[in-house]
Amino acid sequence: MTMRNKARLSALALAGLAWVSAQAGTLVINTDASDPAPKAAWDAMAKGFMAANPDVTVKINTFDHEGFKTSIRNFLTADPPDIVTWYAGNRMAPFVNANLFDDVSDVWAKEGLKDKLKSAAASMTIGGKQWGVPYTYYQWGIYYRKDIFAKNGIAVPTDWKQLVAACAKLKAAGVTPFAIGTKALWPTGGWFDYLNMRVNGYEFHMDLTAGKVPYTDKRVNEVFDRWDELTKPGYFLANHAGIDWQDAVPAFVKGEAAMYLMGNFAVDPMKKAGLTEAQLGFMQFPKINNVPMAEDAPTDTIHIPAKAKNKADARRFLAYAASAKVQSEVNAILGQLPVNKDATRPTDVYLKDGFSMLSGAYALGQFYDRDAPAEMAKAGMEGFQRYMIKPESRKDVLERLEQVRGRVYK
Repeated sequence: MTMRNKARLSALALAGLAWVSAQAGTLVINTDASDPAPKAAWDAMAKGFMAANPDVTVKINTFDHEGFKTSIRNFLTADPPDIVTWYAGNRMAPFVNANLFDDVSDVWAKEGLKDKLKSAAASMTIGGKQWGVPYTYYQWGIYYRKDIFAKNGIAVPTDWKQLVAACAKLKAAGVTPFAIGTKALWPTGGWFDYLNMRVNGYEFHMDLTAGKVPYTDKRVNEVFDRWDELTKPGYFLANHAGIDWQDAVPAFVKGEAAMYLMGNFAVDPMKKAGLTEAQLGFMQFPKINNVPMAEDAPTDTIHIPAKAKNKADARRFLAYAASAKVQSEVNAILGQLPVNKDATRPTDVYLKDGFSMLSGAYALGQFYDRDAPAEMAKAGMEGFQRYMIKPESRKDVLERLEQVRGRVYK
């Protein structure tokens, strides 16, 4: 979510690039790390690996984000590199199911990664096997105004009842409880993710986004029962459908809204708009039902293509990239979080909170538009926005989503 790059790499440009082919002694990596910080992080990782393994030369092919998405299946099939970057969870599943990613459970076992990368293990596991290594993620959660909470005598909510009570108190004081901008739709996905994971649990959420559960299921309706407790009393910014997430930040900064469910990438614009650490707090999305606490943490991953030519060195690279030292260094460049629980704790107060929360998480969701196929995700977030505008449309929304599910997951 931090870098929703809209650029497109034309077919002509792709065709004109001379990609490095895999060969003995060479480790070829295909990545979409085209933005400055990710590119610097990957350059540093490659140099560090070559210094530790002087018998290997690393060659990186860097794609534009959108070009990478459209090309990955082709190069995995026709001319695979030795390493490829991708994403965890349901976004990984199609390549695993098509036998295009290598089983790297041996690396996990040898390096003790089920313990070191514990929070991400579930999202890297299909059929009891691990299919890649996560190297960076970032937290989602509720950013809140400490000063507004203090002024209104509100303690940080730890369960749903407390959160709803806090919202009522804020509304009565003339403060909108939640800032949000849904013009670009995707912020609605964060709300659905957290409500569903807190009401029904991680496994149910993954089954739903994998198309295994009807959207008309009573358990999905239970999610909307809880959402009703926020939408019907008017606890979100009234004009949210007409603004993007950045446009909702000023209301939060001015104190017109007191909370914001968002990814950690929002902290920088909040600070630049004038909020201080004395004003800005971070809290975990509160508990609703008695289910293990999973979190949304979009996770970038590294995989070995099934047809890679240099799998031996690729496994060495995965072990290297999974280490606490390397993840600490790489994420310092990225401004994100290391997945390895033994990595150096970030000094930034919000990343520090995120590191603690994610390191102890039961499991990690990848965000609705990563966990669900593109067509389902688009329909889902359109439906969530429509519901948030008109809560009475819930039945129609869920029936529509069920029709889309029937078509998408054939």
